[in-house]
Amino acid sequence: MSVFQMPSLGADMEDGKLVEWLVAPGDTVHRGDIVAVVETQKGAIEIEIFEDGVVQTLDAELGARLPVGARLATVLAAGDAAPTAQAPPAHDTEPVARQAVPVPTPPPVPRPATFGIAASPAARKRAAERGVELTKLAGSGPDGAVMLRDVEGTASPPRRAETGKRVEALAEMRKAIASAMQRSKREIPHFQLSQTIDIQPASDWLSERNAKVPPAERILLGTLFMKAAALAAGKVGKMNGHYGADGFTQAPEVNLGVAVALRGGGLIAPAIPEADKLSLPELMEVMKDLVARARAMRLRSSEMTSGTLTVSSLGETGADAMAGVIFPPQVALLAIGAPKLRPWVIDGGIVPRLLATFTLSADHRVSDGRQANRFLAEIDAKLQKPEAL
Repeated sequence: MSVFQMPSLGADMEDGKLVEWLVAPGDTVHRGDIVAVVETQKGAIEIEIFEDGVVQTLDAELGARLPVGARLATVLAAGDAAPTAQAPPAHDTEPVARQAVPVPTPPPVPRPATFGIAASPAARKRAAERGVELTKLAGSGPDGAVMLRDVEGTASPPRRAETGKRVEALAEMRKAIASAMQRSKREIPHFQLSQTIDIQPASDWLSERNAKVPPAERILLGTLFMKAAALAAGKVGKMNGHYGADGFTQAPEVNLGVAVALRGGGLIAPAIPEADKLSLPELMEVMKDLVARARAMRLRSSEMTSGTLTVSSLGETGADAMAGVIFPPQVALLAIGAPKLRPWVIDGGIVPRLLATFTLSADHRVSDGRQANRFLAEIDAKLQKPEAL
């Protein structure tokens, strides 16, 4: 028997609000299954479970705001016998969560047939309240996802009350970002190193490649940047990992965080697992899916906590360069300025080339200029031979 607890979904998270159960007592669950939705300052996050078993009880009530580590559910592993009514509690000290949960064992939560349907957590919750089947709704969100407004029966602009809620949610997100960034600048001794890279070879190769495939299979230049960064992180391990109470731990894989700007404001950085091992088409598809789900608030807990290095790009237009703030407990962040056509010296002659400035923010407790310079040099080398990415 094990206790499923409120997970930490970021260094700045202290508690979360349980807004939806996606399982009921008696359900069989497997590692990686989404079992609940928790609302944090960064939005509603789908919570995964990391063991196989059978849900015995749901120990937290919908709407309860619970601290990290609070008891959410009890799960029986294969072969475990369910405790009898006379059995003592699973622990002999009062859990923190119990003070926040009015009813220790709530009744099963009725669930409409929503599995496999792309829908925001808020839409699922409202559909469950109204008994609406999501399969019968046409979604107006990214990739046809069912949104709250679709359940409400209209795709018109949000009412004033809903607008107020969104403004409040964005304000809470800004507070979370402020807290995390303040902690980062206070605790992490940042240093920055910038390098302007000739990305003309990458741009030319990509244009030729995209001209040969249908529009749906085309790749954005940013995908090449992400792949080059992931490969560089695999080569320079001091940029890839976490700094905790015991110092730096280098990550065994490259889980690349992607900074996503949310509509209406706010920023979130979910991670792509083992990004260095994905082909460019695979990485492009994963990035599209991740951005769409981030903006629809349909991210998973593992995507919020597994990042080992974050990349933030200004896209194809914008400022020449920027210096980012590291997301703790990570130890580096790569910021990429918008590509610009500039004069460049090649073989003694001045020619127009597409250039981009890559700025690495690194944790001086873990690395120094030598490792940072090597990291940027690896990216430069990869982008000169895009066909090998």
